[in-house]
Amino acid sequence: MRWTEALQGVRMAMFLNILNRWESAELNQEEAAELLGVSERTFRRWTRRYEEEGEAGLLDGRLGKASGRRVPSDRADEVERLYRERYQGFTVKHFHEHLVRDHGFGWGYTWLKLHLQWAGVVTKAPRKGAHRRKRERRPLPGMMLHQDGSRHAWLEGQAPLDLIVTLDDATGAIYSAFLIEEEGTASTFRALKEVFSEHGLPMSFYTDRGSHYFRTTKAGEIDRNCPTQVRRALGQLGVEHISGPIRRRPEDAQSGRSRRFRIGWSRS
Repeated sequence: MRWTEALQGVRMAMFLNILNRWESAELNQEEAAELLGVSERTFRRWTRRYEEEGEAGLLDGRLGKASGRRVPSDRADEVERLYRERYQGFTVKHFHEHLVRDHGFGWGYTWLKLHLQWAGVVTKAPRKGAHRRKRERRPLPGMMLHQDGSRHAWLEGQAPLDLIVTLDDATGAIYSAFLIEEEGTASTFRALKEVFSEHGLPMSFYTDRGSHYFRTTKAGEIDRNCPTQVRRALGQLGVEHISGPIRRRPEDAQSGRSRRFRIGWSRS
């Protein structure tokens, strides 16, 4: 039995049960329609059709019939042949553009992609890894703060400066932002003082793995036994410090130096 037919059977049973409860005055029309997930008008129409035609009046006449928008089998075969003979190696999106423009194809990209994958003409794209999936924001302000520094040359005649921004994860509200010659421990403490004194302590604090945030070993692994001044201060305040990936500046990438080797303040 097809899924649509089974679903129709379930819907029929639900309607007959609720119709019986309505006829026995257990439910009014509004309550019956709400239980079925339809409007009162639809419930009255179904009731009238059941009285006139019985269960046959409630059957979906579309079941068992081919959709008017279904791609004809000869056109589907032609699409496969065109791809194999003339457009081998094209992306599905590019191939669809050529079909519409040059071959009078009137169906959508999604059908084309699924059909070619089903026919084995193209392969499915590999599933994105977990690092590419969008993370849900924290539900309430103060649960997580982000801090990041980026290099900018906005002021004419002046050397590039670091923009230090601290914002809330839940709302995206910027609590602190300023320009400084070099990002480091001093800039982090300045931003944290501005935010903590105005908004209180957050539950967690998210940063990259810059050397003033974390001390790292080979391959960017965090040295948990050698905390920086920032990490020690956050620990004493009861704020969880969450690490992000290693960042590189353009000049560091050219010279092969990682950002984690840019020295901030030393341990005291």
